[in-house]
Amino acid sequence: MAGYSHDKDDHLRRLRRIEGQVRGLQRMVDEDKYCIDILTQVSAANRALQSFALALLEEHMAHCVADATARGGAEAEAKVREAADAIARLVRS
Repeated sequence: MAGYSHDKDDHLRRLRRIEGQVRGLQRMVDEDKYCIDILTQVSAANRALQSFALALLEEHMAHCVADATARGGAEAEAKVREAADAIARLVRS
């Protein structure tokens, strides 16, 4: 079971809002809106995605990584490495 399962509906609502923001960007381009206004909305969509990613990462650390480290062994090491790699990807983006 995924660590985010208990908040799945909330996550899906957030993602639908982000999808709406991206559709709004498409509309803005289609309607030849001012570049800076579009860039402002791109920034807002990026922040929303980053916020979602951080919430998901927090849940992953609290559930999947914590459970694996409690059991120890190779799986724990793999989960910690996997989380560290995910954090590195988020920092670079």
